[in-house]
Amino acid sequence: MIKIGIVGYGNLAKGAECAIAQNPDMALVAVFTRRSPETVKIATEDVPVYPLSKAADFADRIDVMLLCGGSATDLPEMTPEFAKHFHVIDSYDNHVRIPAHFARVDTSAKETGHLALISAGWDPGLFSLNRLYASAILPEGKDYTFWGKGVSQGHSDAVRRIDGVLDARQYTIPVEEAMEQARSGSNPELTTRQKHTRLCYVVAEDGADKTEIEKQIKTMPGYFADYDTTVEFITAEQMQQEHAGLPHGGSVIRSGVTGWSREHRQIIEYKLSLDSNPEFTGSALVACARAIFRMASRGETGCRTIFDLAPADLSAYTQDYILEHML
Repeated sequence: MIKIGIVGYGNLAKGAECAIAQNPDMALVAVFTRRSPETVKIATEDVPVYPLSKAADFADRIDVMLLCGGSATDLPEMTPEFAKHFHVIDSYDNHVRIPAHFARVDTSAKETGHLALISAGWDPGLFSLNRLYASAILPEGKDYTFWGKGVSQGHSDAVRRIDGVLDARQYTIPVEEAMEQARSGSNPELTTRQKHTRLCYVVAEDGADKTEIEKQIKTMPGYFADYDTTVEFITAEQMQQEHAGLPHGGSVIRSGVTGWSREHRQIIEYKLSLDSNPEFTGSALVACARAIFRMASRGETGCRTIFDLAPADLSAYTQDYILEHML
C-alpha cells in the first residue's frame, strides 16, 4: 500500500483525494493545510487534517507527498522545501520557468536522498509527453497545441482581481479554422491570435464601470492583449447556474512528412475532453505517485519530469497483464 499525503485542499487536492480512493494500492494518510484544520472537512472518512507546520513530522509515515498549491507563489518555494523531507510531486505549470524550478528542486532533493517529480498533469504533463513522442517520430514537422474549450483558472483569477469585479470565468476557445489547417498537413504559420479566442463572463459590483472593466480585461498584457477577447456581464445567479464547473481539454497535433521526397504527410493527434480539469489533473498526479514510489524504491534521487517515467511504472497492473492486454 502506497501511503499518500496531500498539501492543500483546493480543487486540485480534492480531485487527487478522489483519485486515491479509486486506486486500491494507495491510501491517503493525511491532509495538510494553511487554514485552521478544524475548518477543513475532507471527503475521506477517518483521515486527519493537520496544520502545514506539522507536515515534516510525518516524514517516516508518508511515501509520496502531493503538493497541490499554486504555481505563481506556492510551488516555487514549497516544492524545494518539501523535497528535503519527502518524495514529492507538483503540477508547476509556468512553462518558461520550469528549467529554473527543476534545478532548485533537484538540488534540494539530492541533498537528502529524495525523489521529486515536477510539472505533472496534462499540460505540462501528458501533452508534453505527446509533443516529445511526436517530434521524435516525425522529426520533419511542426507542433500545434490547442487548449479548450475550457475554463482557465489562472486567467479567471486575473479578471477577478480587477476593481469592480465580484466573480469571473474565462474560457479559452480554439479557433476551428486554425485546427483544421494544422490537421491538413500544410504546416501553417499560426499566430497566438489566430489559434485561440477568449471569452470572459463577469459579475460586476453594483455601480461598477463596466466599460472600464472590459477595457482593462482586453488590454491586460500576458493574458488578453494578444487575443480576440469577448466580455459578457452576467448575474451572480447565472454564474452559479451556468458556469460552476471547471471543464477543459485540448489537442496536441504534430504535422510531419516522410519519404525520400517528403511526399507523404503524416498527422499525429492527441486529444483530451475533460468535464473536470482538477479531477483529471489530480488523477494524473496520483498515477505519477505510483511511479515515483517505485523509482524511489530502486534508489533514485533528485528531480524528474514526465519524460523520465517508464509507462509501466504508472500502472497498477502487473507486467504479465500489461503484456497480455495492452501491448
